[in-house]
Amino acid sequence: MKKRHLLIKPSLVYAEGMPFLSLIVLALMIGALVDIIRRDDSQVKHLPKLVWVILVVLLPLIGGILWFALGREYAGGVTMPRMARGSGRPSRATPTAPQRAAPTDTRTTEQQIADLDREIEEWRLREEIAKRKREEG
Repeated sequence: MKKRHLLIKPSLVYAEGMPFLSLIVLALMIGALVDIIRRDDSQVKHLPKLVWVILVVLLPLIGGILWFALGREYAGGVTMPRMARGSGRPSRATPTAPQRAAPTDTRTTEQQIADLDREIEEWRLREEIAKRKREEG
C-alpha cells in the first residue's frame, strides 16, 4: 500500500487560485476603464484621459490601482475649475464655493519691511511702558 501525502502541492494551489485572481484583475480593469470614460476631463488628475486608458489597458493591475489612487478626483474635496484641454474656455465643472480675489498689496518689499520694523518698534515701546507702569506700582 502506497503512502498518501497529506500536504498539498504549492503548484496546485497556485493553479487553482489563478482564475480567481484573473477575474479580480479583469474586474479592476473594466471598472477603471468605465470610470475613466464616464468622468469629466476636469475630474481627471495628472494625465489626460487617453493616457489613463492606454495605461489601464496595457498594465491592467498597476494601471487600475494607479487610476483609483492618483488619477481621479473624489467627491467632497475642494475642486477648482480647470481649463478644458485644447480650448480657451473653462470646462463644465463649477466651483463648490465662491472664490475670493487674492488680496493685493501695492507696497514694495522695502516698504513692507519698513512697516514691519515700525510695528516691531511700537510693540517694543508698548512693552517697555507696561513694564515701567508695573514697576511704579
